[in-house]
Amino acid sequence: MKYETMLERFLGYVKFKSRSDAASTTIPSTPEQKDFLRMLKGQLEELNLSDIELNEENWFLTATLPANTDKPYDKIGFISHVDTADFNVEGINPQVIENYDGEDIVLNKELNVVMSKAEFPNLSNYKGLTLITTDGTTLLGADDKAGITEIVEAIKYLSEHPEIEHGDIRIAFGPDEEIGRGADHFDAKGFATDYAFTMDGGVLGELEYESFNAAQAKFKIKGVSVHPGTAKGKMINASLIASEIIEMFPKDEVPEKTEGYEGFYFLDEMKSNCEEGEVVYIIRDHDKAKFLAKKEFVKELVEKINKKYGREVVKLELKDEYYNMGEIIKDHMYVVDIAKQAMENLGIKPIIKPIRGGTDGSKISFMGLPTPNIFAGGENFHGKYEFVALESMEKATDVIVKIVKLNAER
Repeated sequence: MKYETMLERFLGYVKFKSRSDAASTTIPSTPEQKDFLRMLKGQLEELNLSDIELNEENWFLTATLPANTDKPYDKIGFISHVDTADFNVEGINPQVIENYDGEDIVLNKELNVVMSKAEFPNLSNYKGLTLITTDGTTLLGADDKAGITEIVEAIKYLSEHPEIEHGDIRIAFGPDEEIGRGADHFDAKGFATDYAFTMDGGVLGELEYESFNAAQAKFKIKGVSVHPGTAKGKMINASLIASEIIEMFPKDEVPEKTEGYEGFYFLDEMKSNCEEGEVVYIIRDHDKAKFLAKKEFVKELVEKINKKYGREVVKLELKDEYYNMGEIIKDHMYVVDIAKQAMENLGIKPIIKPIRGGTDGSKISFMGLPTPNIFAGGENFHGKYEFVALESMEKATDVIVKIVKLNAER
């Protein structure tokens, strides 16, 4: 299948600034996301879809490609997010490399930014393909504008090929996935599908139905600041307490030393002076029991520090962020099976593995809508070395169409 407007559509999307902002309390967290969603709404209207709604309370854009048969086929949903990660998005200038030669890629000659084979051996998988890269100064935004492009192109293809029977196909584009808040407000019941897929994975073939259980631990430290010349017996240095907290964490349970199903503690942020400080960790584990044990460790750590100082020098704010969607999807494995079969029928080897992170599907699955995650095709997300192959995006779009076809064959 060919998608003649795919490249132009994707290039237009990524040039549209839509980064989210964790420090914001609005929905969505940035006004640019509203602008992008409004633009997408106009494009969906041009495709003559039904039930097009941009909900200005949760800022999800939803639409329907109506069933073209009276047969009782499943109602399927496809979901992507419009925001991009916390990296420079000013002046995104994607580069298109046709028939990539497999060698080092000079992203920015002036700044000497090179994506080398030595550092990124995965480049060898893309020789002869059409690569879309950054100019070495911004991210690309394939996470998740590749996913949006694939969904729109699939819906366009299906609307132009009415001979492909299908039930209602619902699509949703939402904000603030990168800061973990967008799906909090998703109307899963109103979406009215039997199951859904997020198009938000990485390399060709990824199919994920397990995610981390996730929490954030914020340690708020209150010290006592006095003149250092007369500090004996009086000063409590919040910066030193911050360092004590950090030293108490297991040294090998960190992102850079873990993989697969292994959980971790990640020191995400710290700021301090003598008077006060704040240390923020994120806690991750696929295993629920280990996740709970990690949270207990954090609580006990605070108790030990406060006992040592004989007063409450540390307050803990511990909040859950999302849970392992595998707990829900394991009872609905036919959803994973249809995606797996779609890939296999297309000659794509499924890569079924746990997500070392979360997607909107992590939360949506717990809303009663099983939502595994399918590859969008990009690599090296969230930075200047991000890229995607046009052919990977085309294959992701093929998977969407094939899932629809398989649903009609069941």
